[in-house]
Amino acid sequence: MKIVLASKSKVRKDILTEHNIDCEVIQSNVDEDPIKDSLIAEGATPEIISRNLAELKANKVSSNVYDKLVLGADSVIDLNGELISKPSSREEAMNILKKLNGKSHYLISSVCISKNNSMIWNHTDKAKLTMKNFSEVELKDYLNKITDEALYAYNVYQIEGEGKNLFEKIEGDKNTIMGLPITQIKTYMENYK
Repeated sequence: MKIVLASKSKVRKDILTEHNIDCEVIQSNVDEDPIKDSLIAEGATPEIISRNLAELKANKVSSNVYDKLVLGADSVIDLNGELISKPSSREEAMNILKKLNGKSHYLISSVCISKNNSMIWNHTDKAKLTMKNFSEVELKDYLNKITDEALYAYNVYQIEGEGKNLFEKIEGDKNTIMGLPITQIKTYMENYK
């Protein structure tokens, strides 16, 4: 199986490789913030925003590669209907952790497969995560253990690394939390003709 991955995410590429899906990486370079702002202004839920961004990324790359399957993906955090995006600074990361502290939230991962600039399949999955209650000092200690690269790439927590220690309960698929619901992608690709 072969696909074009419209993402620079090393984790997503690794998940595809682990599941014997050969992928070529072509970044979509979509500027997400104005799109998110516009969708929020229209009253879109975090799930709809995630779906729209995954489709936009897949279609953008797909318009430049003829007759290939292109996979776009997007992950967001939904805290009681509020969209929480990846942090752009350590201060923002700390504010996000404080918001999530001691609460349950959903991590939503959407994927879209496009061909010739048109979506042919999409899927959205979510996992529920309940964060332990931490003091501000403990949250600072956690952030000090995380590299900038990991912090800005993984929605504040790296579930396969240090981030798993933040949670008292995780309900859902690990690959969804890491940004790629691979089971559904494999099923679609195995049946694609």
